[in-house]
Order: sequence, then C-alpha cells, then structure tokens
Amino acid sequence: MAHQFEPLKNDLILRTAWGQKVERPPCWVMRQAGRYLPEYHEAKGTHDFFECCRSPEIASTLTLQPIERFAGLIDAAIIFSDILVIPQALGMTVEMVDKKGPHFPEPLKSPSDPQYEQVLKKKVDVAAELDYVYKAITLTRHKLQGRVPLIGFCGAPWTLLCYMVEGGGSKLFIQTKTWVYKYAQASKDLLQKISEVCVEYLALQVQAGAQLVQVFDSWASELSPSSFKEFSQPYLAYISENLPKRLKEMNLEPVPMIVFAKGAWYALDTLCDLGYNVVGLDWLQDPAEAVKIRGNRPIVFQGNADPGVLYGTREAITSVVEQTVKGFGGGKQGWISNLGHGITPGVNPEDLRFYFQEVHRVAGS
Repeated sequence: MAHQFEPLKNDLILRTAWGQKVERPPCWVMRQAGRYLPEYHEAKGTHDFFECCRSPEIASTLTLQPIERFAGLIDAAIIFSDILVIPQALGMTVEMVDKKGPHFPEPLKSPSDPQYEQVLKKKVDVAAELDYVYKAITLTRHKLQGRVPLIGFCGAPWTLLCYMVEGGGSKLFIQTKTWVYKYAQASKDLLQKISEVCVEYLALQVQAGAQLVQVFDSWASELSPSSFKEFSQPYLAYISENLPKRLKEMNLEPVPMIVFAKGAWYALDTLCDLGYNVVGLDWLQDPAEAVKIRGNRPIVFQGNADPGVLYGTREAITSVVEQTVKGFGGGKQGWISNLGHGITPGVNPEDLRFYFQEVHRVAGS
C-alpha cells in the first residue's frame, strides 16, 4: 500500500534535478546532519553510530536537525544512514570505531576466503535486512510535513568493494589494488552482486518515501581512467539503467538520480552520459570548465564549494559562493548548490548558515 504524505511546499530541488528553469538554485550540503551540530550529540546520546542508523526515531530526528536549525535556507533533507549498511546486509560485520571510522574485523582477503563465496551466494532479503532504513525514511517524510524533499542514498559498488576488502579507510589501498589487478574477474563478480543489491535498496527507499536518490562513489579517486572504465563505470551504469525499471515494476514513479564520483574529474564527460539526472562535482573541478565539458547535454551539476572554506572568514565564504554561482552560470537552471564533499569536523554551524544565506543572496531572484 502506498504511503500518504503531506503535499510538498518546496519542490525546488526536484524541479532543478529534472532540468527545469527555476527562480534560484536549490541548496543542501552533504553530511548536513552530523557531528558538527551540538544537537546531534544530544540526540545521539550513548548510542553508537550504527545504533542510531538502526533506530528510525533517532535517524529521523538527526535527519531533521539541519532542516530545523537552518529553516528556509535548505531545500532538501538527506536520510541519516551510512553507505556500509549494504555490506552488513551482505553478511559482513562492520563496526564504527570512535575517532577512527568504519572497521571490518574480517575483511575479504581473497576469492579463496570462504566469506567471499558466502557474500556472493547470499540471497539477500533487501526488504528485511534494511527495513530500519525504510522505516526511518517513512517516519521522516511524515515529520517533514512537506517542508522539503527527502534524499535517499547508497554507496557505489566500487567504493563498497574498497571498504569490504580494506577493512576500513585507507591511504594506499593495497588490498583493493591487489584485488583488481590480481583477481579482476572475482572483483567484477562482487561488484555485480553489490550493484544488484543497490538497485533493490534504492527502489525500496523510494517506495518508503525518498524523492531523490544519490549514489556515492567516495573512492573513485583511487582509480586510473582506464580502471574507472572497468571497475566503476559499468556498475554505476547498471544502477542508473535498472533502478527506473525496478521502480516501474513496483508501480512507482521515477525519481531524479544523482551520481557523485569523488576525485574522478577525468571521467566527467563519461559521467554525463551514464543516465543520471544530476552529476555531483568535488571541489577539484572548475565549474566553468565542467559546464564546457557538459555542453548541451541536459545534465544538472551539484557542488562544488571547497568544504574547507567553512573554516575561513566570512569574506572567503562570500568569494567562494560568488565564484561558484558565476561558474555555474547564475544558478537558474542546471545547478544544485552544495559543497564538493561533506562537512568536515569542527565547522561552526553559524558559518554554514552564512554560507547558505550567501547562496540565497548571490544567486537569488
């Protein structure tokens, strides 16, 4: 049975993502719900990170915090969750270690590792395994009362593979490179398995109430251009091609799809042809140059202010906002204002407020 939600009062990001001309660029930022907010720590309490993800009540509370703090300045909420819930659904153990980040006690060591075969052969009940995410989305949609649309997301297959074989974040990606250069076919089989779970996971998020979806390829920067074509691009394309088909099977309307391949500046031309409505850009790309590469293709860009500017002066923030607005052609079509990656620790929320205000001032009607 379809959920009944209050009508949207602000559909600016949806109109923009579908390529329409708008009165001003929509604004949101990655990691807008998180540890830089004092109220995040209050709501989180003594719960660990994944406990918060698994509690629809806590996850929805955290999702709404920036919407309430920056009321009228943000045009989208993004569900509080984590990309690593998919490896968990595939049967792997993932912990969040304080001051260190995600940790897999038993990463995939090689294709002969018994766990590899278990992951590959597991019939994942995506609806049951990740039910808490869908409950959080539905609850959040009700709590939003139509104030802004809600974004759902997943990690890209390549990025998830990196975590699953490295056991966490990495500087050298030794295990990842070993997998792709020594066990190429086994890597591709795993990437395909992850891709199939991603499609179902995103479709069920839409069914639960997500109005846009984003695919985060956070470790795309670890791939050479030729490796990107082999180990990331086909699986990003699989998601963009199969998600609309799956939504149709479920009698659901299509939603805008965003791809964010951090560090893959060399692949921008390709990313514009992958079937996504929106392509996220990190801060290493020049907006005007990106616009040239896009040409007349009906692709919307998202980004790409350096997150580090939020540590700077108000003058520096204004300057960066002015540069991005100008670079993206003024923002009345084809651009969603965002940072070039997530908010980093220690940012003063009032500096983020100023950033939002400046985007409204500089790019407003």
